[in-house]
Amino acid sequence: MAADPATEWLTTSTLLRRLRSFDDAGAWKRLLERFRSPVLAFARKLGLSDVEADDAAQEAFLAFVKAFRDGAYDPCRGSLRKWLFGIAYRQIANYRRKMIAEQVKRDERGQSSRFWQMLPTEEEASVSWDAEWERAMLEESLLRVQSEFEDRTYRAFHLVVRAAQSPDQAAQALGMSRDAVYVAKHRVLKRLREIRKDLEEADPGE
Repeated sequence: MAADPATEWLTTSTLLRRLRSFDDAGAWKRLLERFRSPVLAFARKLGLSDVEADDAAQEAFLAFVKAFRDGAYDPCRGSLRKWLFGIAYRQIANYRRKMIAEQVKRDERGQSSRFWQMLPTEEEASVSWDAEWERAMLEESLLRVQSEFEDRTYRAFHLVVRAAQSPDQAAQALGMSRDAVYVAKHRVLKRLREIRKDLEEADPGE
């Protein structure tokens, strides 16, 4: 059976290569599905409401795609995580400046605009960004790896690695041998590392 184009696994390198085509709407959709979550969470951490975060994220990805198609991204000079962080941070900063202007119009004393002026530095904000990125990439990786393994194999991994049960406890709960639990854990962990690498690394040759 042929893979469903909407659900087949794409490395980030493949996704970025497809993104160069203006006619590939699927690439834009997959880009948002993969990386929108950390941008939204980051925007909320910097004080934006859900609606404001959604607007800022949309602007960030439009800027991302334009810069990428203009050849601004070079994997040899830095990771995708850092590049997207820089774009997201600047878009959120721009959004906050607009909020300051609107607040000043409503409050001549500028009292209500103080919060918006307290934008963390890029170095400070990168701590929040890294936390949200790690959370989002782990979630994406786990969802993908779960879809690739039989339920009992994934559950063995989950019980031992995520739920911190002993191999003996997992084996008893799942009706498996201890050796089978170890094999399942190893297989899923190996694939999880591969998926995580595919998510975060863009091939300079792409």
